[in-house]
Amino acid sequence: MLSATDVSFAYDGTPVLAGVSLAARSGGVVGLIGPNGSGKSTLLRVLYSALRPLGGVVLIDGTPVSGLRGRELPRRIAVVAQEAPPELPVTVAEMVLLGRSPHRSSLQSYTADDHRIAATALHRVGMRDHADRGFATLSGGEKQRTLIARALTQQTGHLLLDEPTNHLDIHYQHEILHLVRDLGITTVVVLHDLNLAARYCDHLVLLDSGLVAASGPTEEVLTPEVLEPVYRVTVRTIDDGDCRQLVFRPTEAARAQDGLPALGVPAGHDAVSEPDRG
Repeated sequence: MLSATDVSFAYDGTPVLAGVSLAARSGGVVGLIGPNGSGKSTLLRVLYSALRPLGGVVLIDGTPVSGLRGRELPRRIAVVAQEAPPELPVTVAEMVLLGRSPHRSSLQSYTADDHRIAATALHRVGMRDHADRGFATLSGGEKQRTLIARALTQQTGHLLLDEPTNHLDIHYQHEILHLVRDLGITTVVVLHDLNLAARYCDHLVLLDSGLVAASGPTEEVLTPEVLEPVYRVTVRTIDDGDCRQLVFRPTEAARAQDGLPALGVPAGHDAVSEPDRG
């Protein structure tokens, strides 16, 4: 289990998170959702100890994350961050093998078992045929799948992903998130696409300006009553059989606040009433 209790954080004195709590239970998938700038990526960085919170505590299976040293942390948590790694002159296979590093000393060579684990991870993300290609030559989507394979190769009990579907086409967006869900490990994932969150997450934490606006089972968070005040859009829900899906439409009030013309009115024209033809 991965949990955060009353976590706060600020950049240069500007509050970004204020009293945020979450609990990612064993084997569950928790989605962090919210508008741009709501604190999702910052919270994820706090969870894997890349940022030290001003207040609150993060625990992994009851142990403070801040107390894990050296190889202990990457043996417990695998991370796929937004930031691309340096363009190292390595092949795809070599990049994925780096996921085995926490399990080896700096002087140990990779074993046949390490290579088998890496090859399996590459196959699972659809990159096995690209194993010998240079990592730097890959497209954005191919790099993302390679980095997810590297995280799988760590074989941790906890997986954190920051917008893992960026740069992926629709097929691989669903392929990757379906894979993540089927891993059966504790997962926290930042997502912008609420319909992907609806389909693949068990629990959602909705952030708004650094605060938790809602938290709970996916079907309880993804409702018009919860989403409309945060995203400033009209939300309509559709029952897709096994999953609730959402349809969005900007509100006139939000467009006016953003200085945009009324819906159906071309830019540069004022909204006017039709003349009375009676």
